[in-house]
Amino acid sequence: MEGIGCFAIAGGVLAIYLISSIKILAEYERGVIFRLGRLLSSAKGPGLVFVFRPIDRMVRISLRQEAFEVPPQDIITRDNVTLKVNAVIFLRVIDANKAVVEVSNYVYQTSQFAQTTLRSVLGEVELDELLSKREKLNLRIQEILDAHTAPWGVKVINVEVKQVDLPESMLRAMAKQAEAEREKRSKIIHAEGEFNASQKLADAAKILATEPVTLQLRYLQTLTEIGTEKNTTIVFPLPVDILVGLQKWSEEMIKSSEPNVRPAGAPPKAD
Repeated sequence: MEGIGCFAIAGGVLAIYLISSIKILAEYERGVIFRLGRLLSSAKGPGLVFVFRPIDRMVRISLRQEAFEVPPQDIITRDNVTLKVNAVIFLRVIDANKAVVEVSNYVYQTSQFAQTTLRSVLGEVELDELLSKREKLNLRIQEILDAHTAPWGVKVINVEVKQVDLPESMLRAMAKQAEAEREKRSKIIHAEGEFNASQKLADAAKILATEPVTLQLRYLQTLTEIGTEKNTTIVFPLPVDILVGLQKWSEEMIKSSEPNVRPAGAPPKAD
């Protein structure tokens, strides 16, 4: 009876040990197992996995995509503008074994590389290029980070420069530049409108000059438009030709009324 009791106790202990050795990994998880300190050839999971402690030790690795923010970095661009820039890094683990064995903390390591790469890449460009060609810079930073993280079994999927903090003086200068650019465009548009209007008026004057009667008809049409508005004052246009004729007539009258004065010492005119 004592032997049966011992076997029952041993069987119970073994059953408890086997049950405690059962580990369940989700679809997005892999288990990196070290047996007596040595790495097994391939990661286990998903599903049911046996980990026989203390012989085995398992490290869970998630294969899901992760995102972390790079802290704001002080950057001096090529045109000597001081900025604060932060970014967002998207990555995922491709090889679970390498992510555990090759690096102690792949997220921290990637974050450190991202900070130094962000400063070095953005420091080589000017402010205008940083603001207008952000996609190109994002791709360049991603390629550099991916080359560093590939030996760890980590893939950098995307890099996005999130925010660019400009100094107040630079913001005011950019606002003045934008205002000047808008004013320049408005003046150009106004000048083009005046030029087109002058061309149309010149064409209309040529057409009216061929038939003088059309000018009189235009006068009458203008009076009709003014009369429909019930105005108390009507301005009647005076033809410019009349004014020119009156000016010539007045100049001739002035010349004819001037006395014939002979300068002193001049010989008299011969009859």
